[in-house]
Order: sequence, then structure tokens, then C-alpha cells
Amino acid sequence: MRDSATIARFIQTYAQSRQFNKGKQLHAQLICAGYPLNTFLTNHLLNMYSKCGELDLALKLFDTMPHRNMVSWTAMITGFSQNKRFAETLETFCLMRNACESPTQFAFSSVVRAGAALGWIEFGRQMHCLSLKCSFSYELFVGSNLADMYSKCGSMVEACKVFEEMPCKDEVSWTTMIDGYAKSGDFEEALLAYKRMINDGLVIDQHVLCSTLNACGALKACKFGKSLHSSVVKMGFELETAVGNALMNVYLKVGDMENALNVFGTEPEGRNIVSYTSFINGYVEINQIEKAFDVFSDLQMHGIEPNEYTFSSLIKACANQAALEQGIQLHAQVFKFNMDSDPYVSSILVDMYGKCGLLDDSIRVFEEIGEPTEIAWNSLVSVFAQHGLGKDAIETFDRMIQNGLKPNGITFVSLLTACSHAGLADEGLKYFHSMEKTYGVVPGEEHYSCVIDLLGRSGKLKEAEECINNMPIEPNAFIWCSFLGACRTYGDKERGKLAAEKLMKLEPENSGAHVLLSNIYAKQKQWNDVRSLRKMMRDDNVKKLPGYSWVDVGNKTHIFGAEDWTHPRKKEIYEQLDSLFDQIRKAGYVPYTDSIPFDMDKSIKEKILHHHSERIALAFALISNPAGKPIIVKKNIRVCVDCHSAFKCISKVVGRKIVLRDNRRFHHFAEGFCSCGDYW
Repeated sequence: MRDSATIARFIQTYAQSRQFNKGKQLHAQLICAGYPLNTFLTNHLLNMYSKCGELDLALKLFDTMPHRNMVSWTAMITGFSQNKRFAETLETFCLMRNACESPTQFAFSSVVRAGAALGWIEFGRQMHCLSLKCSFSYELFVGSNLADMYSKCGSMVEACKVFEEMPCKDEVSWTTMIDGYAKSGDFEEALLAYKRMINDGLVIDQHVLCSTLNACGALKACKFGKSLHSSVVKMGFELETAVGNALMNVYLKVGDMENALNVFGTEPEGRNIVSYTSFINGYVEINQIEKAFDVFSDLQMHGIEPNEYTFSSLIKACANQAALEQGIQLHAQVFKFNMDSDPYVSSILVDMYGKCGLLDDSIRVFEEIGEPTEIAWNSLVSVFAQHGLGKDAIETFDRMIQNGLKPNGITFVSLLTACSHAGLADEGLKYFHSMEKTYGVVPGEEHYSCVIDLLGRSGKLKEAEECINNMPIEPNAFIWCSFLGACRTYGDKERGKLAAEKLMKLEPENSGAHVLLSNIYAKQKQWNDVRSLRKMMRDDNVKKLPGYSWVDVGNKTHIFGAEDWTHPRKKEIYEQLDSLFDQIRKAGYVPYTDSIPFDMDKSIKEKILHHHSERIALAFALISNPAGKPIIVKKNIRVCVDCHSAFKCISKVVGRKIVLRDNRRFHHFAEGFCSCGDYW
């Protein structure tokens, strides 16, 4: 029989090459031959079993050892750590300490990695203290793992401290820091760390490039991204799929679709689901939904299976565009790929149906979720807010709390919006004041915007003004716009002028301030002021946002502007419009001509109102959709008072339910009434 050193070399070879069967056979031969398995050989066997992933055999052998040394303990600790049995890693380390064995730097590193994987930062801090006591904290391997542990546990300050105290830094430690910065959102620090790494002359690998590119994409730093692109090509990493995906993401984030396409390439080789999903999301971000679906078709054609992120991006696009037909088709695909139980996908579906006007379907999808996450609850609260159902939103919020979930800033934006649109001012203020005190959520700009809107809608203009003056943050354009809108509704000229001046100063190119103030003047028949304001807009080249509406018929979206005569079926549309006008006149409809802020003949105003885009879209939907299909009209700006009144009458005379989504909320018209109760 060979000597122990030779046998150990055989075992070591089997460990490195992961030849478990040969290693096990050799172990069996040693036992059968009665060869004495001393601590030295047993440690090599422990290492071999651990490297081959046979931890139970390693543990069985370890338990039979009459004498163990620090190598034995280290083999077990590193074995558990490398095989992701992290709790047993920590347990074995504690047993080693109880056995009065001093840990090695490898044992330290393994146990710190296990603590990081479990997110046990307090345990990690204890290991840090122990490493200082044992003089291991400055060891490169231990220091890198400590920095990694702190960054993964979200404590970048401590990670930086460990990193800076390391006397020697290598590629691994730098990579750890760059990755930590990128994942914790300190993107600028990630780029600075990359520059320092370059200056130190260290070798850059694909992992460093991926982390740095991700940080670059988050910052939309296109110039830096192009510089990194050059480095990728020089280092020969352009064919690495992960690097290509990260690089493509940089271009997609800044809307540079041409360069993104160049990285994406014309050949499917090298692309994966991440590549395709990133590209889909890129098109979604710039509202090119059809191209996003083209990419989706392409990935399916090449046999690549979509994942939850693919579906989430596409369903989100359908939600934002209120593209119901495509959303329904995606829902069917979600079922096909068994992703209906994914919490994020189901939450996006709740949002999609809500934004497409199908409230009942939105609720149904939510109720089918086994254990709704906070994202799902937030989606449902948001849906009720969009539909002006304040009491339902409050009830959902209460259910969320009862189910042990904690609300966040997004929850309160939806809840306050729901209270605002439903006229629940007292309830909304109660929730606003409870945010920080009860739930630990510090109010931000968006929450104050909701409160100003809430007070303004309920006519409490003085309280709204006081709230603006006492805010701990500088009021933004949205806050002044909400306040100005309330001043328009209640005819408060003085406060309206103040709000308009503030808004014009913040956003001089925004036509909203001019239009709303013009409406205030028109309401008081101050036509000279209206003309002066309109002249100021012309002189400053401030253009009013044109209103347009759209409806989906079949698989096509039909878009209409005011006085739109371009549609192929224009003759039928305007015949239907005239017929509707006659019918609602007889039903008691009286045009509200004050909503047109111009000094002109009343009959001309009535004609303009009669040809608003939402009425043209509704007329087209009525002649195109079968009787049982819901009519859903979408509009890019707030519906005017007159069209709102006309839609109520139309719902009664045609006996159809009509849903109108403007840029603020949904209106459900039926039998001459609207779900908003004329409060919007």
C-alpha cells in the first residue's frame, strides 16, 4: 500500500476533478485493507466529499473522527458554505469555537459568506470583531468577504470602511465594492470605484463590466456608457451574453434604440430571455408598444420561453395604453405558461384590467391570488382610486392592514387620491396625518400634492393655501396646478392668479397654467383678460396641449381629435353625432357653453362642444361595437363639464353603459348618471 502523502494526492485529484465515485472507491479500499485513516488522510477525504457535494457522507465521516484539528473543522465549514447549507455553516463554526479551536482565514471567510447569504448582519458584525481579535480582518480574502457581507446586508458605510482599511486590494475586493454600490443604488459611487480600479491598473473582467454598466444605465450616463462599450470591445467581451445585455440596457435607458439594436444584433445566437425582455422594456418605456410586441413574437418564434418580467413589461404597457384586447391575449399566455400564480404578474394584471375600465375583472383577478403581496394590495387600492371609489379603497386599505402587510408611500398616494376623487376630505386628512405617526412613512411631494388636491376639490381653498405655505418642502408644479384647478372650479380669481404665476415660473412652457387662468377669467366674462392671456401664449410660443380621444375596435385603435374629419367612416360618425344631439336635447340636455373661454356666438360654441374628440370617439364606438360589448373611450386630458353632462344623457337615451377614462380618473355612465356623482 502506498504512503499517506501519495494517497492524499490521489484524493486531492479526485476532489479537484469532482470524481466522486473514484474517491469513494479509494475510501472503501482503504477501509477494506485496514489502512490507518489518520487525521491527515481523513481531512483530505472530508474535503473530497464536500467538493463533490456529498455533505452527508462528509458529516458522517467527520462525526467518527477520534481527533479533529482546525483543518477538519475548516473543511466542514467551507463545505457547508460552498453547498449553500448556510445555517449548518454557522452551527459548525460555533461548535468549533466551543471545541476551543482557532478559526483559519478560510473558515472566517466561509462563515462570513454564510451570514451574508442569510442576511444576518449582527452575526456578521460579531465575526468582524472576532476577525479583528484574531488579526484576520486585514487578510485580503477575509476583508473582501466582510465588505461583501456588509454591502449585501445594505450597510454600504460599513462595507466602505472595511474596504478602505484593507492594506491590499485585488480584483475581487474591487468587484465586491462596485457590485455593492450598484445593487444598493449608489450608482455614482459605483462609477467612481470603477475609475479607481482602472487607475490602480487591475484586471477588468465581465463581472465588473456588468455591474458598472448597470450603474451607468441607472444614471442614464450615455457618454460613460459609450466609453465602457469601447472597453468591452477592446477586452473581447462583446460576445459575452451578460455583458451584451448590460450594455444594451444602457442604450435602452436613454432611448438610443439604434445603438441598442446594434448590440442586440441580427442573429439570435447569444440572445437569451434577458436580452429580449430588456428590449421589450425599452420599447415600452418610449411608448412603442407595437414594436415591443414584435420583439415578443420574435422570441417566441425562436423558441425562447418568456418569463415573469417579460409578461410584466408587456402587461404594464397594455395598462398604460388601455389596450384591452392585447391585455386579454397576454392574460391567456400567462395561463399557458403557468405564471398566473406569480405575485408580480398577477398584480400587474389587476392594474391592467383596472386601467382598461373593467373594474369587476380587476377585482376578480385580485381575489384569485392565493396570498396577495403588498404590490397586489397597492394595485387594488390604486384601481379603486382611478375609478373614484373612495370607500372601497379605504376598505381595501383596512383589509391590507388586517392581513399584516405594511403600507408604503405608494399605498398612501393611491389612498389619498381615492379620498380626493370621492370627496372624502376628512378621511383623507386623517390618513395623511397618520402616515408618519402610525406607519412610519414620511410624506413626500406626491403626498402633499394629493392633500392640496383633496382640499381644493372640496372647496377648502384657504386651508389648501395654508397647507402650501406651511409645507416642509418647496411646492412643485403639480401642487400649484392642482391648486389652480381648484381655483378655476370655484372661481377664485385672486388665488388663481397667484397659483398661475407660480406655475408659469416653474414650467414656463406648460400651457396648463394659461388655460386654467383663462377659464377663470372667462367664467367671470372678463374677455379682455382672456385675450391678453391668449396673446401672451402666442408671443411666448406656448402651445395648448391638443385634446384627443381613442377607442379600440377589433384589434385596432382609432384616434380622434376635435373637429376630426379624417376617419374613413366620417359620414356615418357625424350622422350618429347629429342623431345623438337631437335625442339628448329632447331628454333635457342643455349645452354648458361657459366651458369655452372665448367671446363668441352661443351657436358656434355649441357646435364646437358637439364636435369634441370624446363625442366623436363615442359615436364611432356606438356604430362599430355590438350591443353587448362595453364601450370604453379614453382621453388624454380632463373631460370638460359639457361632455360629462352629454355622456350622462347619451347613456340614458341609448341604454348602454359607457366608460370614459380621462387623464385623472374613470367615469362610468349608466341610465343618465355617472359613478363620480358629478364630483371630479
